[in-house]
Amino acid sequence: MPTILITGANRGIGLALARSYRRDGWRVFAASRNPDASLAEGAEAVTLDLSSPESIKALTLTLAGIPIDIVWNNAGVYLDKNQALEQVDNRDWLRSFEINCIAPIRIAEALVENVSLSERKVMAFTTSKMASLTVNGAGAYAYRSSKTALNMAVRCFAKDQEAKKISCLLLHPGHVRTDMGGPEGDIDIATSVAGMRKVVDQMSPAYPAEMNKGYFDYDGSRIPW
Repeated sequence: MPTILITGANRGIGLALARSYRRDGWRVFAASRNPDASLAEGAEAVTLDLSSPESIKALTLTLAGIPIDIVWNNAGVYLDKNQALEQVDNRDWLRSFEINCIAPIRIAEALVENVSLSERKVMAFTTSKMASLTVNGAGAYAYRSSKTALNMAVRCFAKDQEAKKISCLLLHPGHVRTDMGGPEGDIDIATSVAGMRKVVDQMSPAYPAEMNKGYFDYDGSRIPW
């Protein structure tokens, strides 16, 4: 039975991912700050507070010795949505970096041995097209910059894991109709999840992400850095 750990698995895209993998018979560790009945049926709850280094380090003990084929760092925040620069609080900007960039890398660090024990050896990170320097738009200073930082940090982490043959990849889920994406989103959650899974599920030590080509859109196309 293949195994996946998904962060932010109690709502939105994370919950939909957990349900999708469970339907296909995967063992799913559903990580969230306050696990409750909203988790996917059959998923195994993992308590994880992204703002707590102690909580992240505790993953090492909680999951010690368990091979995990895919770690999907999906959780994130968009604290400055629709805010002009003068409205963005410095604390929210720093928290954006903490949750969107630092925490995913620390989680990957905590679970690297679990992934190295597996067959697929994949670490996926949900980023955003808004992080691209090439197709840069206006506004969303905190969100954009924190996701751009995530992109760079993941590329650094991927270099460090080459000897272990762990495939790291970054994915834009599309502008999805969720609480974060809003009702004006271009696609629904099912479309996003199905597209991203086609990309992630083909990754393996024999088929790495080839990061020099850019990162992935949900439909498998490439987004320039």
